[in-house]
Amino acid sequence: MTDLKKANVLDAAMDLFRNKGYSATSMQDIAEACGMAKASIYKIFTSKEALFTATFVACHQTLLEQAAELDRSGMPLGVSPKEKLSRLNEFYLYYILENHLFMIEFNESPITENDIYIEAEKKINNALLTWRKEMLIEAFGNQLEPHVWDAVMIFRGILREYTNGVLQKVVSQPIPELADFIVDRMEAIVQNMIRTAPKPIIGEWIVEPRLMNSNDESERKGTVAEFLKAMEERIQTLPLPSASLKELSEVVGLLRAEVQAEQPNLTLLRVLKAHLEAVPELRSYLRQLKLLMT
Repeated sequence: MTDLKKANVLDAAMDLFRNKGYSATSMQDIAEACGMAKASIYKIFTSKEALFTATFVACHQTLLEQAAELDRSGMPLGVSPKEKLSRLNEFYLYYILENHLFMIEFNESPITENDIYIEAEKKINNALLTWRKEMLIEAFGNQLEPHVWDAVMIFRGILREYTNGVLQKVVSQPIPELADFIVDRMEAIVQNMIRTAPKPIIGEWIVEPRLMNSNDESERKGTVAEFLKAMEERIQTLPLPSASLKELSEVVGLLRAEVQAEQPNLTLLRVLKAHLEAVPELRSYLRQLKLLMT
């Protein structure tokens, strides 16, 4: 009986959140919609945030379960890998349009400080990234493997922007045609990646839970260190005398050491960055470094 009550509360809450929005929906509204006392709902869900988190998780679980069922038994016989990706893409577009309030890849969450929600968001984000990876590898082959996470990020961005266009009523393309269009564009991007073999930007670390905590100090320092490595590589391509290149590389090395220190010397950091800013080709790097370090 408790599971049935919980399911009824979730269904009622999902409908109200979807139709009225999170802020405009009260626990009393939900209680009235499912024919329960508000106190009874609080015995199942301790807060509105907990209830929204449960609807958020349930919505994504349904997405992945229905997608798996479509992949397993809902495809026509003899469908090509690319056509399968289009049909999964079509399913996803319809689903996100109907449930966009709850979708991690589309809308900003109405709650941001709840620890239980944040943990659920991390797990769902990783599940969706892995799902995208599997779909792209199946559609375009193992040759994509070295670049698959960059392809996943591009795919996710394209989906988000076109879905946003449909919701804002500025894109009128029928969903099946839009799904095909997106997959055609991804095919062109993937073929280019495989042909030109660019250095990957995104790697397997994208699905590591610690990545989601952008305030983690060790994670930030690691990102800065990787960025400084890229700056050193750029320095070696500059049309400067070898002595100047060596000096610039040494400055970056000092900068890296200072950034990694527990108590960086701010004056020394400013001096080192000013030295690098004298090189026009490095100024854009210094602008980005400032952002990474704040």
